[in-house]
Amino acid sequence: MKELIQAIVSPLVEHPEEVRVTSKEEDGRITYTLSVNKEDMGKVIGKQGRVAKAIRTVVYAAGYSQQKKIYLEISE
Repeated sequence: MKELIQAIVSPLVEHPEEVRVTSKEEDGRITYTLSVNKEDMGKVIGKQGRVAKAIRTVVYAAGYSQQKKIYLEISE
């Protein structure tokens, strides 16, 4: 899943080498934290959060078969 998130986000940003994805698993849920360069934050979020929503939709659909709730957080 980390590779999928990186593959989606890297082409969108100016500094793809600074894209980091970490995961934390706890009872029944997996939280992925995406961190990007401060300058790229607007590109990842998009106008009115549309890009972020689209990324989350793809990640949630890909994780549907894992029988766990998937969350994606975006941070600097």
